Amino acid sequence: MSLADDLAAVERGGHMVPSKAAGVDGDGEPRRTGTMWTASAHIITAVIGSGVLSLAWGVAQLGWVAGPAVMLLFGVVIYCCSVLLVECYRTGDPYTGQRNRTYMDAVRANLGGTKVRLCGVLQFANFFGVCVGITIASSISMLYRHDQREACGGSSRPYMVVYGALQVVFSQIPNLHKMWWLSTLASAMSLSYSAIGIALGVAQIVVLDMFEIEFAANGGIRGTITGVFVGAGAGVTSMQKDTVKPVAPPSTETKVMRKAVAVSVATTTAVYLMCGCVGYAAFGNDSPDNLLTGFGFFEPFWLLDLANAGVVVHLVGTYQVVAQPVFAFLDGRAAAGAWPGSAALGKRRRVLRVGSLAEIEVSPFRLAWRTAFVCVTTAASTLLPFFGSMVGLIGAASFWPLTVYFPVEMYIAQRRVPRGSAQWLSLQALSAGCLVVSVAASAGSIAGVVEAFKAHNPFCWTC
Repeated sequence: MSLADDLAAVERGGHMVPSKAAGVDGDGEPRRTGTMWTASAHIITAVIGSGVLSLAWGVAQLGWVAGPAVMLLFGVVIYCCSVLLVECYRTGDPYTGQRNRTYMDAVRANLGGTKVRLCGVLQFANFFGVCVGITIASSISMLYRHDQREACGGSSRPYMVVYGALQVVFSQIPNLHKMWWLSTLASAMSLSYSAIGIALGVAQIVVLDMFEIEFAANGGIRGTITGVFVGAGAGVTSMQKDTVKPVAPPSTETKVMRKAVAVSVATTTAVYLMCGCVGYAAFGNDSPDNLLTGFGFFEPFWLLDLANAGVVVHLVGTYQVVAQPVFAFLDGRAAAGAWPGSAALGKRRRVLRVGSLAEIEVSPFRLAWRTAFVCVTTAASTLLPFFGSMVGLIGAASFWPLTVYFPVEMYIAQRRVPRGSAQWLSLQALSAGCLVVSVAASAGSIAGVVEAFKAHNPFCWTC
């Protein structure tokens, strides 16, 4: 999910601005009435995914020194790059310039040419990959219940189909701005299951007897300074260990988004540090790639079931936050270019409305193509049910181009940063350093996927 899509949800800090037509902004587009809190909810929903539960495994690869340091470092990098992207929301004048409502609009206005097409390919490939990863994670959490695991023969594929059917319904929500309530609920769920994972980790460390259930506790803090040992008999290769699981005065809109970025990055970094460090302290170098379903914990069952239910609810919202930009792009292209004035695009029937919260409209085109998108991502998930490996690969491959490269290049172009200046050299050094990390992490993630494929039959429904 790009920050530009969250930027588009903020309009003058949530305050109404007079215009020639009610509900229309100065660019002639539908007015956006988001606030810092709704924008923060969208960001947190997209960023704090179930991948947070694999951070203990990530810290185990680096150890007590490098693990937390790397998470803090990348928190700073992401904040800086997000601020650069915020500054590109308007082209030209920071107050009256044309708004760039999507990531691709910002790239088109500042860079143009082939970089627009490259950005589009990378962005939508990332959206598709994230939707696949989300479906995999949701099915694993749905399967976790011990009685369900035995009933389904240990396969998560039936739950992928159930989750896909649910997303077919939610995909009929008109656009991202009609689902602020879903993002808010999803954010609350992500913080809830993260808190449960942290609490269970603390209980594992300090040998607590919670809820009159005896924990198989370690009785202390585990882990090493350098993390998992690499070499013969260690069970992990160096390639696998390299896997990383991913000046004009500002306008009112920019100020609001800067605050939203600060709130969301601070929140996600804090949650990441607590989940990663507490999980590593509890399980050491044996940390699973998913604290709630990788059998890091067995009891209490009811609390684990509650946490996994929270994961599913959260990922329902995350899927929509990620997929809605894809839906909006194709809807717009079809209406403006492919079939202008088509009855299949224009006829819509409202089938559900719950006050001002939920609204679902159905048109033949939207129903057909959005359903097809969900079916394709669900089918891909059934062929690649590798939670940890897929999350690592998607994050590693998309990190440098979408999070670092384009924001840096757009900022340099918009602010006309002189080539060879100290600021230009600093930005290029940041981009080059992140490229090296992204390449190394992608290589490690690919190795992980290859290893997972060796023990997997993609056409076995019950495997």
